[in-house]
Parts: sequence; structure tokens; C-alpha cells
Amino acid sequence: MSLLKHADSDAAADSVRSSLEKIREYVAEHYDEPLTLEQLAGMTSLSPKYFGELFKKQFGQSVTDYVTEVRISQAKRYLRDTDGLLRDIARKVGYADEFYFSRKFKKEVGVPPSAYTRSATRRIAALSPSSVGYLLALGIVPVAAPIDAKWTPYYYHTYYSRISIHLKQGEMDATDADNALLRGRPDAVIGYEQPRSPRLLAALERRSLPLFVPDRQLGWEVQLRQIAEFLDAQGRCEAWITAYRRKAEQARELVGQAVGRDTFVVLRLCGNNFYLYCNRGIRDVVYHDLQLRAACLKADVYNEKISLRQLKSLNPDRILLLVCPDDETRTAWLALQHSAEWRTLAAVSGGRVYSIPSDPWFEYSAFSINRMLNEMLMMFTGKCPNDDLEYVHGDGRRSEL
Repeated sequence: MSLLKHADSDAAADSVRSSLEKIREYVAEHYDEPLTLEQLAGMTSLSPKYFGELFKKQFGQSVTDYVTEVRISQAKRYLRDTDGLLRDIARKVGYADEFYFSRKFKKEVGVPPSAYTRSATRRIAALSPSSVGYLLALGIVPVAAPIDAKWTPYYYHTYYSRISIHLKQGEMDATDADNALLRGRPDAVIGYEQPRSPRLLAALERRSLPLFVPDRQLGWEVQLRQIAEFLDAQGRCEAWITAYRRKAEQARELVGQAVGRDTFVVLRLCGNNFYLYCNRGIRDVVYHDLQLRAACLKADVYNEKISLRQLKSLNPDRILLLVCPDDETRTAWLALQHSAEWRTLAAVSGGRVYSIPSDPWFEYSAFSINRMLNEMLMMFTGKCPNDDLEYVHGDGRRSEL
């Protein structure tokens, strides 16, 4: 009898989870319509209070937070990609009052809609993938940037049509007339380091183009603030950082529930050799923001060779694995998967080895840090957060969301 009750309980839980997923999809499709907590709860046959509690437990944010997140994200797209009037955009995303919409937008994004539109249309060039990551966190899609299908696939496939000039290695040394960066007619340039090309520096100086390079020795929050100050985007910067911190706190709880006190190690396979690996992004997300337990005494070992025997002595519960993309490493990885010594590791035998790609794990920027956090959430909880990083709050009214 107890087994039957347990089966019934599991079936009921699955049914509730399915209902919550459908509500989430409904909101994403009907964000432009009036939505109330009571209405959405009624679609699940749950009381509004219980529905709200379950939704937050399942997705890590309240119903009101999610509704407004979807609406503000859509509003940003309308502001970037159309010339619509503010009142029309407000109505398209579910707000009858354009002034209320404007206040809500400023509270969550850091600037009013009009300023967001002006900023989004500024022509800013990026000299590195990390520069792209900082600009995107500020809501700015660069007019020119180095994007590549192999090395920066996310930026390449997501922003290919919106980044007008695709820079490639070697173009920084081209002549003025042929330089793709200058053909983009940027208003300013953001770099990861000072350009090495005297020709490019001279061209920027002749055109009086401002060039800003943040202090890359500092953490991503400080670098984002430096770039934001240069571009007069401090409000949006602080809103983004606040939203990320809140998201990281929620992710820490959700991932912690999934992995408990399991120990982690990050490995890099290059050729036939394993290396204990870490970089600033891994350190910030895995060990600081999520506070996961390292299997070795020092978590931030940056590239230390380790044998399978030494790895066996660590015997981590979970492994994050970076496999170098060259042919020699791929061959070694295929052979290793049939190795008895490898397969006896607890993480391997338990199916707890997680492959992580170089993009975003080799980039250090505000945007890549957020993508890493998203990947960790997806790997360990199955939850897929929205790409846009906006967290939104209720307006204090009980009925309309």
C-alpha cells in the first residue's frame, strides 16, 4: 500500500511540474495580455498562494518576477529594433500606462526607455571577445567585433546579423582605407589591451576616436564599472550587477540542493595529459558564486599536470572537463573512455563527468560569467534560465502582474 501511495505522490508531483512549465510557456506567449496571479493559478487548479510558492521553488523566481522579466526583455527588443512610440511599445508588452512602464523600465534596467534607445544605437567597436561581453552586459551590441564560428560560436550565431563589421586577426594591421574597424565608423572603441599596431593607434588618433582599455587585472565587476563610466552607462551597469548577484544567490541554493556536499575538480585534457585547471571565470562562478567544494586543497590551481593515479587519490565526486579541440587530444579522449583506470573513478562510474566548452569558459567578462552560471544551472538542475539578465519585481498591486 505504501508503494502505491509513493507512486501516486510521484505522479502528482510530475503533474504539478508539468503544469508549472505550461504556465511559464503561457506567460512567454501571452505577455502582452493582462495577467493576474489568480488567473494563472486558476489554470493549475491551485490556490494563488500555493501556486506562487511552487512556482518560485521550481524556477527560482516569483511569478511576478518572471512576468515582468519577459515583458521588459521584449520591451528592450522593441526599443532596439523598431522606431515605435513609447506608449505603443508599453501596450505591446502588457502595460496600459506608458508612464508606469517607463518607471518600471528605469527601475530594472537602470535607465529610462529613451536613454536605453540612445545607448543601444551608439556605434561602439570591440577589439576582443571579452570587450563584446562587457558591452552586451550594458545593452550595447558593438558595431564591429572579432567574432568567429569556431572560437566564439555564441556571439557568432547569436549576433552575426546585428554586428555589422566582423573583425578578423590581422585586420588591425591593415591600412586605414582597408581597415574594417574604421569602416564601421565607431564613436568609440573598447579594447582588452592596448592595440599593438602603431598604424591603428595613429588612425584612431587622427579621427579623435576615444579608446578605452579597462584594467584587466581587476575583477569583472570593476572592469564593467570602468567601461560603464567611460560610456556614461553607470545606471545600467549597477542594475546588471545587482541582478547578477541576486541570480547567483538563487543559483547557489538550487545547485546546492542538487549536488549536496559533493566535491568538484576541473580538468583540462591536452594531448595525453590531464591538468588540474582553473581560470578567473571558473574561480568566480564555481568556487565563489556557487560555493562548490573543491576536491583538492587549493581550488584555483591554474594548469598543474596530474596523473590518473593522483586523480584517483583525489577521487572527486564530480568532474568538469575541458577537452582541447586538436586531433591528438580527441584521439586520446576516445581511448581514455575505455580505460579501466579512468572508469573506476567515482565521478566516471557514477556518470558525473560534465564536458564544458571553451566558449564561454575561457572568456572573462560580465556576459560570459552569466553564461557560465546558466550552464551550471542547466547541468545540475535541468533549469534553463533566460539569456537576458533582468530581474524584475512586482508593482505592489495584488491583481495585475
